[in-house]
Amino acid sequence: MSNKTHRDEKNFNQAALDYHKAEPKGKIEVIPSKPHSSQRDLSLAYSPGVAVPCMEIHEKPETVYDYTGKGNLVAVISNGTAVLGLGDIGAEASKPVMEGKGLLFKIFADINVFDIEIDEKDPDKFIQIVKGIAPTFGGINLEDIKAPEAFYIEQKLKEELDIPLMHDDQHGTAIISAAALINSLQIANKKIEEVKMVVNGAGAAAIACTNLYISLGLKRENVLMCDSKGVINNKRENLTPEKIDFIANTDIETLEDAVKGSDVFIGLSKGNVMTPEMLSSMNENPIVFALANPDPEIAYDLAIATRKDVIMATGRSDYPNQVNNVLGFPYIFRGALDVQAKGINEEMKLAAVHAIANLAKEPVPEAVILAYNVQNLQFGREYFIPKPFDNRLITKVSSAVARAAIESGVARKTITDFDEYENSLLDRMGRDEKLVRMMQSRAKANPKRITLGNAEEYNVLKAAQILYEEGIAYPSLLGNKKYIKEQMEHFGINLDVPIIDPSDDDQKENRKRYRETLWKLRQRKGMNEYKAKRYVRQRDYFGPLMLRHGDTDGLIVGFSKNYTSVLRPVLEVIEKDKGVDKVAAMMMILSEKKPIFFADTSINQNPTAEDLVNIAKMAEFTVKSFAIEPRIAMLGFENFAAISDTSKKVAKAVSILHEKYPKMVVDGEIQPDFAMNADHLSDYPFSKLGTTPANTFIFPNLESANLSYKIIRGMKVAQVIGPILMGLKQPVHVLQMRSSVDEIVNLATIAVLDAQRREKKDKK
Repeated sequence: MSNKTHRDEKNFNQAALDYHKAEPKGKIEVIPSKPHSSQRDLSLAYSPGVAVPCMEIHEKPETVYDYTGKGNLVAVISNGTAVLGLGDIGAEASKPVMEGKGLLFKIFADINVFDIEIDEKDPDKFIQIVKGIAPTFGGINLEDIKAPEAFYIEQKLKEELDIPLMHDDQHGTAIISAAALINSLQIANKKIEEVKMVVNGAGAAAIACTNLYISLGLKRENVLMCDSKGVINNKRENLTPEKIDFIANTDIETLEDAVKGSDVFIGLSKGNVMTPEMLSSMNENPIVFALANPDPEIAYDLAIATRKDVIMATGRSDYPNQVNNVLGFPYIFRGALDVQAKGINEEMKLAAVHAIANLAKEPVPEAVILAYNVQNLQFGREYFIPKPFDNRLITKVSSAVARAAIESGVARKTITDFDEYENSLLDRMGRDEKLVRMMQSRAKANPKRITLGNAEEYNVLKAAQILYEEGIAYPSLLGNKKYIKEQMEHFGINLDVPIIDPSDDDQKENRKRYRETLWKLRQRKGMNEYKAKRYVRQRDYFGPLMLRHGDTDGLIVGFSKNYTSVLRPVLEVIEKDKGVDKVAAMMMILSEKKPIFFADTSINQNPTAEDLVNIAKMAEFTVKSFAIEPRIAMLGFENFAAISDTSKKVAKAVSILHEKYPKMVVDGEIQPDFAMNADHLSDYPFSKLGTTPANTFIFPNLESANLSYKIIRGMKVAQVIGPILMGLKQPVHVLQMRSSVDEIVNLATIAVLDAQRREKKDKK
């Protein structure tokens, strides 16, 4: 292992510990979902009011779904006997994984979770414990239970419980890979009933995958399954009941011989067991699912180099066609819970398979293409499985599962209007709740050089470490080199990135170039050559000059200095975009459901009507760059009255916008609470906003915008990203003082996306 690899692993391991140790402990929490501020609220929530729903449920047990959270509550249950690749580490040590699964349920499908770790390895006792607690839950997700006990436990619980239950290690992989198999066979122009398949691995996932493929039409006699001892054939003894089902009548004993002349290889085993020679021995258009993680059975690049006709999927996110269980389990449980299903049957699993497969064949929305920073995504060898950040999954998969549950007779509740149901799913999640993850995914696809000022500060160093290790950007550190190194050593941050000290000898040539540029820019604005020579040794000027000269792709400055003082050198060095008279700043507010945008939050103190027009146009462009359709409210403290001077100014800006840009969705002057409420908007049928709430808010002056976002930031009720500078030719952003690590990472991510967009524009 190289020193760099060892250092990166050490850094990551420490980051993982810090992440889990940070307050509040754990990854999920319970919060009240009903009002609780008054004595009356408490008397309704508990004694005496709670007795009323208790008796209703006693008399009509089915009303438990009406009066409690059971219908949106899943238990993630494990005994810790097969945790990830760690093996039998015990119930307590498995808890971080189960909490993590709970987090995925919540962020992808808005399902509440209790993680339950049971210290019991005896299958029958484990079953009794789960049965005993089952009334609490609307569904149960079994996790990380070793085979063969996992088969028995799941089967028995399915027989004895009347709620959705699934062992995701088996069926999650089976469902996603089955969808991928359907599509890859179509690309290969092969029929499932004719192909020869080799399955390497004979654990819970392998058995479940193969059984599901058989239900899709695969011939059992065309399957060769291998375990650690080789092919499961009629010479083998002491096999488990599950393996007995896959005994092949053959003399073939090795994986190497098994893959010769095969059409499909399914790897659910360990890394690097398939050689290029083995791949070369497969039939034309071989389908290879190398799903071992983190190292596939054969590396993607090696497989592609070996055979140009290979159709390949892995379990990794950094290659095309990731078989990722998160494409399935959140949405399968979502659909099952929403119809109060009595279980998850084969019809529901197959419905999920076909929904996922079909989604990959549909035109890909711009938001998904932007998320992955690709020119195009269309059905084919490099795209036959939907991407995890595809917001359509919750509507397509959940609806298909719910419909299958109803049609197969296991649903207690019927959905009559599926269009309305799909809209409710989008409203439940917020259409853009995955925005930060999508932005980071786009950045990773084509990372850029981002220079971070004030690099002596811990938060900046930690952000640089995250940007570097996550592959979001290529960071460089701007500041006092000696002190930066001391701080890195003090905080245990090992980071092999450039450190740029404006006063250092190695910057002598750059200082000369930058001085000449600065003097030419400012010589008729009060700056002489001596001042230029002195200023280029200051990081506030050195950073923007790096950017102007193309020595970095983006710049993040600020953190420990007054915003205005840091902004001034930026505006003196970096040119404005074409057609921009005044730059402005915007904050992205990531609320619980969806992002909203505030402008101008940092620069223009008392904008004119014409300034507001320009701010609105820049905001529209910036919001669209995040693949969000802007709906702009021009704010005032009156609703369409234009009585005060401020309201008259806003009304004039709206009039100009309506005249110049008739297709722009913008209106005002309007109060923010009205602009965010569909019922209130219905009182103004003439408004361009219609009854759909605004997501972009243009404030009439700096004070109102700045104070509004700072209140939100101080209350910590939403994540705040910015200020995002708008109107400059190059990506530069000024941090708020004492920004958090996440805020720095997020703003740097936006700088990367900005640099990517400009690069793409320059190439056209």
